Amino acid sequence: MADLWLVTLVSPPYETWTYGRPSHFPTLSPGQRVIIPFGKSHRAGVVVGPADEAPKGVAVKDMIWPLEHTPLLDGDFVDMAVNLAARQMVHVGRILEIALPRGLRTASVTFKVDRHMTGRNLPASMRPSDLARAGDEDRAALLELWLGDRMRVRVNAKKEAEERFVSLESDPPWAVRPNAKRQLRLLEYLMENGPQSLYSLRHTLGDWAPDVAAKLEAAGVVRVGEPTADLLAQMDETGKGCEDPGCEYVLTDEQQLALKEMTETLEEGGGAHLVHGVTGSGKTVLYMEMADRLLRQGRSVLFLAPEVALACQLYRTVAHRFPQYRTIFYHGYQSPGKREASFRELAGSGDPVIVVGTRSAVFLPLPDLGMVVMDEEHDESFKQEERLAYHAKEVAWFRTGRSKGLLLLGSATPDVKTFHAASQGLIRVSTLKERVGESRLPEVELVNITDLGSSKQLLSNRVREAVRETVAAGEQVIVMLNRRGYAPLMYCLDCGETVRCPDCEVGMTYHKGRERLVCHYCGRTYAYPLTCRKCGGANFIPMGEGTEQLEEALSDLLPDDAKVLRLDRDATRRQERLEEILGSFGRGEAQVLVGTQMISKGHHFPGVTLVVVADGDLGLNLPDYRSSERTFQLLVQVAGRAGRGEHPGRVLIQTRNPNHPIWKEILGGDYKGFFAREVSRRTLFHYPPFSRMALVRISFPAESENGQAAVNLLGQILREQGRALGISVLGPAPAPLSMLRGRKRFNCLLKSDDWGKVRGLYAAMAHANPDPRDVRTALDLDPLSTL
Repeated sequence: MADLWLVTLVSPPYETWTYGRPSHFPTLSPGQRVIIPFGKSHRAGVVVGPADEAPKGVAVKDMIWPLEHTPLLDGDFVDMAVNLAARQMVHVGRILEIALPRGLRTASVTFKVDRHMTGRNLPASMRPSDLARAGDEDRAALLELWLGDRMRVRVNAKKEAEERFVSLESDPPWAVRPNAKRQLRLLEYLMENGPQSLYSLRHTLGDWAPDVAAKLEAAGVVRVGEPTADLLAQMDETGKGCEDPGCEYVLTDEQQLALKEMTETLEEGGGAHLVHGVTGSGKTVLYMEMADRLLRQGRSVLFLAPEVALACQLYRTVAHRFPQYRTIFYHGYQSPGKREASFRELAGSGDPVIVVGTRSAVFLPLPDLGMVVMDEEHDESFKQEERLAYHAKEVAWFRTGRSKGLLLLGSATPDVKTFHAASQGLIRVSTLKERVGESRLPEVELVNITDLGSSKQLLSNRVREAVRETVAAGEQVIVMLNRRGYAPLMYCLDCGETVRCPDCEVGMTYHKGRERLVCHYCGRTYAYPLTCRKCGGANFIPMGEGTEQLEEALSDLLPDDAKVLRLDRDATRRQERLEEILGSFGRGEAQVLVGTQMISKGHHFPGVTLVVVADGDLGLNLPDYRSSERTFQLLVQVAGRAGRGEHPGRVLIQTRNPNHPIWKEILGGDYKGFFAREVSRRTLFHYPPFSRMALVRISFPAESENGQAAVNLLGQILREQGRALGISVLGPAPAPLSMLRGRKRFNCLLKSDDWGKVRGLYAAMAHANPDPRDVRTALDLDPLSTL
């Protein structure tokens, strides 16, 4: 009987196929990577298990060669990929593509051969095509070398060279000629998207990108190499300057009780455990204590942070706290080569290890995973919505369930679904109501700015005076406006039109420092000044405000010797610039820090006694069922930056809607009150956690002649079959962002009591798609955003 195995492709079309194991092959196991013939090419695949029989009417091909001696992935990892693929309605290979670094899913490799020990005339290096053509005797000789570790695999040199990252070395305006269009295009792309590999730049911008990057590197405008986040994570190796409360501490009574409860959860077989603690209550201390206990038992620990900057900070804390253990830093801006090395190191390790990283680190094969910590577990960055919609929390839940480990969820403002599960007794919760040390929670006040009307003044007189008084007293101020750029709209005085992105049909934001208009959705930019596309005029005025304009207004408000810093995506495209800003403000070298939501996450500034929210209503009335939750979380988190030192803090929130019920809960930091009101509303409208909600996204090119007809057909199928299944179907209707990147977008909201029914309905709709090439469909289970 033929030895048949199921192998899933880790590249398009991602499907699972049946292959035979040749006689020269060593023993196979699930999780092992192999090279397989596919059409006229050779691909990398992962063995997922044995096949019962060959498909009828199909001539089964043999695999070509294994890519490692023992499986890279263990059975639990393969099961995780299979489980997540079933949940997301995609092929297993699609999950593995997300999980594996690029170097571990390519067949573009070379086998280096120690041929002198076989007595046969074998080449010194062989490619997969050479192995496929080799005769039985050569294969037998090669197998001997392979088993003796005298035949090694290496990713092709060209691929390795393209793994290097290109990062900005300077902020705009850049020293580039105005007519150097390709150089400017590459720089603007880096400005909008952050550091990119040469491979990614060539794939996205064109084959010219690597040569242009080399010219810019020679001019000192960009740097080619490792991302600077890795270098910054290694700063302060002695621990000097480590101000995080996770470094040195004495446990409070609340913390001791919480630690006891978390230990009980672990001893009872593991599972999720929520740490609901106010800002500054010492949640990091609990993470470190629990990690210490698990590491002493020989078990590994994974720390997940929502952003690279916070991961850097957490990595330094962990490395200082546990110098005796191997600690790995992992994030999406690293080169594929570095991520591949980390992945391989972990897959072949049996000793306890600590990993600190962002969302993608949840897929790393840590040995004997004892705990996953998700700091700021409510943060939306843990959910990936582009390419493939998945939530790191779901993956962590599955993995800790298999290893009987602890999933520690920490937040001052937990996700409503998480807290509902805790309130129903489905997961345990530990509560920290008090801040550690001498600091106290700040007083929060509303400032009614309806009287500002159409005034160009961004801050009310009361807020302006509070800022001046705080700076005069030698204390620090944080001012948040969750909108970057100088102005969100540019208005033509001649024809009354605003400048809109032709690919997304949304207003383009004016960035004064860059002298450009930018679409924040597709990255398209126009140099400013410009002429109006409708009337040809050049008479524009900015409308609305962003962090650039707020920085300018505060600089004018304060004395000349007062320094104002800005922290947003534009100011921190260079990772070292982010560290410079945070370090400078932390040392008291600047009096005011202006920024977007980036300033609300996890930063510890003891000198801050005043926090100002310039526009508290921003985001509150978005057409999204989670808008209230998102606003509450953001404002409570940013309020928590005040009063963390010796002096008391206060928070001023400007609003034009002072009668909204959410303000009472935000002013009192009353999470339970907010939760009760929000749950009551969601019960009424049958929103999660009281339903299984999914978003079906349908899009087609704007110029498509048949796209709208396809949307109508797919919508009809969803409504008719949904009615039979008892699924509530709303839409399809134009998405709030009705066109992005040249594609018209439609949303369809599904509410059900069963995920299986939702998946079945989506499968029926996708199967009926009359034009899959142009009409794209995607299923997002439990969406965080319906925009």
